[in-house]
Amino acid sequence: MAAPRHQAAYDAIVIGAGIQGSFTAYHLAQRHKNTLLLEQFVLPHSRGSSHGQSRITRSAYPQAVYARMMPDSFHLWQQLEAEAGTSLYRQTGLVVLGPPGDPELEGCRRSLGANQFLDAATLTQRFPGLRLPAGEVAVWDGTGGVLLADRALRAVQDVFRQHGGTLRDGEKVLRIEPGAEVTVTTTAGVYRAPRLVIAAGAWTGALLAPLGLHLPLQPLRIDVCYWREKEPGSLSPCFIAVGLRQAPHGIYGLPSLEYPGLVKVCHHHGSPIDPEERDRVPPGTPRPDIALLSSFISRYLPGLETSPAVVETCLYTNTPDGDFILDRHPKFSNIIIGAGFSGHGFKLAPVVGKLLCELSLGEEPSHSTAPFAIARFPGTLQAAM
Repeated sequence: MAAPRHQAAYDAIVIGAGIQGSFTAYHLAQRHKNTLLLEQFVLPHSRGSSHGQSRITRSAYPQAVYARMMPDSFHLWQQLEAEAGTSLYRQTGLVVLGPPGDPELEGCRRSLGANQFLDAATLTQRFPGLRLPAGEVAVWDGTGGVLLADRALRAVQDVFRQHGGTLRDGEKVLRIEPGAEVTVTTTAGVYRAPRLVIAAGAWTGALLAPLGLHLPLQPLRIDVCYWREKEPGSLSPCFIAVGLRQAPHGIYGLPSLEYPGLVKVCHHHGSPIDPEERDRVPPGTPRPDIALLSSFISRYLPGLETSPAVVETCLYTNTPDGDFILDRHPKFSNIIIGAGFSGHGFKLAPVVGKLLCELSLGEEPSHSTAPFAIARFPGTLQAAM
């Protein structure tokens, strides 16, 4: 005999308990909406994009739209720290490296609102673990630092529950039926609400296809690499390297935190992957990013060994232009979509959650969502199956 299904009605349902979905649910619960947050995997898990101990945060952003959102994001992170009674941010500063005149580097400099250039001599004096090749420059962002990712995810989920929210993990969504009340059927229950937010990371495409929406989302498997320090404290600030011929997608690094004596340095790109197959990569699969990173480390980070000590994996879900999708379903306006965070969304999650909450409540968003509209990708709406 089949196990009885849970049945309940809510003011809002959010699918996906990663950092974006969790912040969306948190904002809805703060607005006194009876909210259900659904997660297909048992928490905590490492299958998506929100696990691990560290993410970079910064004010420096080459795109003005994100730079304008960052002050709000810093404020909301501080608000969560106060509510949760825990520290979620370690200020280290951030160095942006690259060739002079590079558009991304110049965009980062403009976003800081001041001349923050460091020459090679100044950089080496302040941060001996960073070497700047001749002809390259650096921009300093004193607000930059490390968000404690796992702790942050637990904190936002805990505060969501303190506000009366319901979090159900280990429930995979089987079916979404649109209507004035959206019905969501999972492996354990049937739930209804007048508004639904889908923030399911690499699984978003599969949830939207039966609703006739085919977004250009590409999941990527990212090699998350940790490199041994020759001496403790070899790297003290975070860094981002842009405009490099050998790494057109950029390279980033964070000081030792997750593993004592190991520094996190990664290529901001990866290999296309089916999210269901991420942990089934055959032994011996080529990993060209490792050689690329080894070469970068030998040139820029002389205090690190050039072979990785630990290699883990993470998922990005990229859009073609690297910008987020924050919008209503073009046919079902009470279904809201947050997707395509393209490996740079964690720091902005408090603002993203607020915008998705506002969209779901039919309010004017507190930041313009025009750059994140689905309509920028033509041909996404097709007949539902």
